[in-house]
Amino acid sequence: MRHGPKILTALAFVLAFALAAVAAGTAASVIEMGTRKAAQLQLDIGGHDWAEISADGLQLRLAGTAPSEAHRFRVLSMLGEVVESSRIVDLTDVARPTAIAPPEFSLEMLRNDDGISLIGLVPAVTDRVGLVAELAASAGDGQVTDMLESADYREPDGWARALTFGVSALKSLPRSKVSVTANRVAITAIADSASEKGRIETDLRRRTPASLRLELDISAPRPVITPFTLRFLMDVEGARFDACSADTERAQTRILQAARRAGATGALGCTLGMGVPSPNWAEAVEMGLGALAGIGGGSITFSDADIALIAAENVSQADFDRVVGELESNLPAVFSLHAEMPEKLANGVAVAVEPPEFFATLSEDGAVQLRGRVPDARARDALQALAAAEFGHDAVYLATRIYPDLPGGWTARVLTSVEALGMLDAGNVQVRADVIRLSGDTQDAQASDTISRLFVSRLGEGAKIELALHYTPPPEPETTEANGVECVARLNAVLDADKITFEPGSSVITAAAAPTIDALAEILRDCEGVPMQIGGHTDSQGGEDMNLRLSQGRARAVMVALQQRRVLTGSIVSQGFGESQPIADNGTEEGREANRRIEFLLLNGETAAATGPLRVTGPDITADRPAPRPTQPTP
Repeated sequence: MRHGPKILTALAFVLAFALAAVAAGTAASVIEMGTRKAAQLQLDIGGHDWAEISADGLQLRLAGTAPSEAHRFRVLSMLGEVVESSRIVDLTDVARPTAIAPPEFSLEMLRNDDGISLIGLVPAVTDRVGLVAELAASAGDGQVTDMLESADYREPDGWARALTFGVSALKSLPRSKVSVTANRVAITAIADSASEKGRIETDLRRRTPASLRLELDISAPRPVITPFTLRFLMDVEGARFDACSADTERAQTRILQAARRAGATGALGCTLGMGVPSPNWAEAVEMGLGALAGIGGGSITFSDADIALIAAENVSQADFDRVVGELESNLPAVFSLHAEMPEKLANGVAVAVEPPEFFATLSEDGAVQLRGRVPDARARDALQALAAAEFGHDAVYLATRIYPDLPGGWTARVLTSVEALGMLDAGNVQVRADVIRLSGDTQDAQASDTISRLFVSRLGEGAKIELALHYTPPPEPETTEANGVECVARLNAVLDADKITFEPGSSVITAAAAPTIDALAEILRDCEGVPMQIGGHTDSQGGEDMNLRLSQGRARAVMVALQQRRVLTGSIVSQGFGESQPIADNGTEEGREANRRIEFLLLNGETAAATGPLRVTGPDITADRPAPRPTQPTP
């Protein structure tokens, strides 16, 4: 029998079936893996890390414990976008909800003249009716307004103790706010005075139960002081306050420090209050106490913006005028000063006071002090304007006193004397009713004649003038060459300390070099007429012609920058030297940086071009011809 073809046919069918099974299994695995990855991606995007995904053929198995039913439903909805809902096998659990935490109970009680208000959340076991009735007895004609809410939770530990203490505190404080929580009571209240504030704080702290935290904020309003008064005395009993008022704690500290500088000792007090006439009260008091200490005795009284300074009997007229003039001229605006010296007696007869005078000094550094008497505010303003124009506003210190009863022509005598003082280098002038004395130093040989003509033309031939002038010939001017050497040395010292920098490969000066240019301009204003050269130099990198043009452009840029700063450059020339005059090794970066520079050179008169310039750097002076250009950088 021939069975070969049948066997081969059967084997072919078996092999085909096996291959189909393998292909089907492989396809199912691929589909299963793709579905699981797509589902996992959705869960990762949604942040649902609690869910676990596994695939079983065409089915998705979802396992894990969801935080809530909403989280579980949200995940099922997301997976439904990946596969059909019928293919999702839900094996999840939902976490049991935690118990709701009890609320934080708090009670706020507000009390003023209109009554008491209760606001907050209290435990349901709190006797609200009894609480309102208890507070109503303390409210007087006012009402108790109950705006409380209650919650049926267990009363926190310490709540009853805190509530009892808070109610007790509220009863003793007519204007207050009491905040109650478990184990804490916060009280804000207003006391009638500082002493009352201390008593309340002591009483509340003494009554506070153990383990209860008490927070106090008791304030006492400052009294209204009218008039705002301060009185300070210096006599045989010492320096002391009769009365003292301050508007702030800082002002209080300044005033007490000024009193101690004036000689006060021991415990000092100064009442804080409202009603100050000026925010500059402390400054005015400091000046007043300093003035009283300056004359050595008497009293000073502040009543709002009015100040009365009464000198002691032993105070000299000169000291009195000097101190009062300083105080009157420098008091802050608003304040007005009345100064008085007691009448001096000798054997019961009044003694004539010292004659009025005006005194001005000019020191060698240009500072001017003006002291003494002027007839009115208009004369004082004219004096200040004249002195500011003559000597400069910042150089003038004005300490004059207004004294109406002065001899005729006093203002003209004072103004003329100050103008004459301005013709001296240093000196002083004294103006009295009978004589004007001017003394000082001058380098003007004609100063005596000029000043005399000024006094005669302004005050007339009969004015008595006493001049004591010391003439000193002016110093011989230094030679131009010596001045030039010093100027160039100073200029190059500035450049050694801080180079002028340019944009790379350009003649544009960087903004960082502006301070250096400013410093050079200041020196050159003192060196007008000195012939000098601004030299530009480069390193050896790049072409020689290019470096020469670059150095010329940079030297010219420095010249223009100085002209923009109003420096007279008629005696200054600019010259570029390129790479021909190195001062360091061009083979190193440090050397090339040193060679890229600007230099000032002193020209040697008309022969500068032939003999070469004098190069001056720093304090040392050397004369060099231009160095030859090296054929190659030194290794």
